[in-house]
Amino acid sequence: MMTAPLSNRTFKALSALLSYPTEELCAAIPEIGAAIAAEGLASGEAGKQLQPLLADLATLDLYDLQERYVELFDKTRRHSLHLFEHIHGESRDRGQAMVDLAEHYRRGGLDVTANELPDFIPLFLEFLSARPLEEARGLLNEAAHIFSLLEERLAKRSGGYAAVFTAICSIASEPATVAGAAEIDEPDDLAAIDAAWEETAVAFGPGNATDGCSVDRLRIQMRAANRDARHNAA
Repeated sequence: MMTAPLSNRTFKALSALLSYPTEELCAAIPEIGAAIAAEGLASGEAGKQLQPLLADLATLDLYDLQERYVELFDKTRRHSLHLFEHIHGESRDRGQAMVDLAEHYRRGGLDVTANELPDFIPLFLEFLSARPLEEARGLLNEAAHIFSLLEERLAKRSGGYAAVFTAICSIASEPATVAGAAEIDEPDDLAAIDAAWEETAVAFGPGNATDGCSVDRLRIQMRAANRDARHNAA
């Protein structure tokens, strides 16, 4: 785990809220809510919208919380918490983008373990929590259209998780648009989902080193993917 600067605790708190519910997470909800409110990085309206989710995580049965999380995020790719799923879809570009992102994490002091995909949004937010605020906002802005898309999609479902993306979008310094995400053809059952996702799995290990990855390179990749998606949708 990384130590968050005092100015970026909100990123760490939002990362926790998007994580699979555990007893530890539920016990920490009062601290998480207090950190978001005290720091004031997210808008006041976003903070208000988070209250139902915070209340649920603090009071509901853990099994019910876990079941709701799986229903929302594991049974449909439209709500996937993997960033490049929405940018690249099943394109081979997704693999290189994740390698580059993992290398950027490493250079910033966050080592990604073998069983973690670097585009997992809670991990992305964890990384932002340890970066200078200006840099964190810059990276956040490049993916803001995806966060806005997830906010819109989750708002149509119960569970309160749309409010987390409302808070994320409120931190971005530039307005986000929902156009440009890769269209996802969703299988209806878990076996089909597993089979489809196996095709896009990326293994990290020896031989995956890159020639270096800068913030500018990551931004260029995201902009190019967004541009291509807009062109294909036209």
